[in-house]
Amino acid sequence: MATLNFDANQVEPTNSLEPIPAGKYVAVITDSEMKPTKAGTGQYLQLTFEIIEGEFKGRLLWVRLNLDNPNETAVQIAQAELSAICRAAGVMIAKDSQELHSLPMMINVRLKRRIDTGEMHNEIRGYSATAPAPASNPAQASTAPWKR
Repeated sequence: MATLNFDANQVEPTNSLEPIPAGKYVAVITDSEMKPTKAGTGQYLQLTFEIIEGEFKGRLLWVRLNLDNPNETAVQIAQAELSAICRAAGVMIAKDSQELHSLPMMINVRLKRRIDTGEMHNEIRGYSATAPAPASNPAQASTAPWKR
């Protein structure tokens, strides 16, 4: 038994987290960590993405990149995905995964059916840079670049 002293009237209950609709969302990486693979034969980089705009603001999605794995194909796929993430974040050379944190990028989310349970879940299937911010000077924004 555990003493709780908890009043459920004071706290809103959690809602079940259904997958978000497929689409493109602005997100940032909020956490990253190297973890051992289930088989113990390598490591993967787990990245946590948080959607920062729109109806699904605050929702989290995760990506696992098999950067240290005996399967060379898995490593090549992970490196290609990490390259896409770095390019979307504007960080071409990253010494630490933390250098990718808090940098807005567009993520392409899709729905995929889980093999084990048959339930739908989200999967990130692409990354791109967010649109550049508009010019701070309205006069410059309306002038064609070759006329400035």
